[in-house]
Amino acid sequence: MSTPTLPTAPGRGNLRFHSPEPLMTDAPKPKLITGRRLRRMADPIGSLLSEGFHLVGLFAIGASTVWAAVHAFMSMMARGTAQLEDLLLLFIYLEIGSMVGIYFRTNHMPVRFLIYVGITALTRHLIVYVQNEAAPSYGILILAGGTLIMALAVLIIRYASFRFPTPSAGEGGEDG
Repeated sequence: MSTPTLPTAPGRGNLRFHSPEPLMTDAPKPKLITGRRLRRMADPIGSLLSEGFHLVGLFAIGASTVWAAVHAFMSMMARGTAQLEDLLLLFIYLEIGSMVGIYFRTNHMPVRFLIYVGITALTRHLIVYVQNEAAPSYGILILAGGTLIMALAVLIIRYASFRFPTPSAGEGGEDG
């Protein structure tokens, strides 16, 4: 909006009328910190802390798994023999290490690996149970049933990930 000017007097420049409405200035208004703006400032910090916690936690799990596997292997070496349950225990450590490695690389926790660990643990427990029990009992059926249920869960997860792949799934729908 232009304001009308008066005729100029010599050496005085243009004189302007004062309008009753306030003049628009380009002076910045003080910015208020709103919830949305505060969230935009805090989100990167929260993401950094969360990612740091994941890395520290995964490193602790990975280091503990390596330590436990080395300890189990050294105790087998000290005994001079390895039994089937010892080998299955090492296999459990291997699966946990694989899970941690996959999570480090992809930031995705494969549920199937957790179920594989559960199947191996139940199988290990079943072997120890059968070796130490003189007579068959319901414990054998319970452990075998649990192993069967977990194997069916792996089958369902593999079928679902192949049949209904997620957009971020790798080739062949192998994401779960």
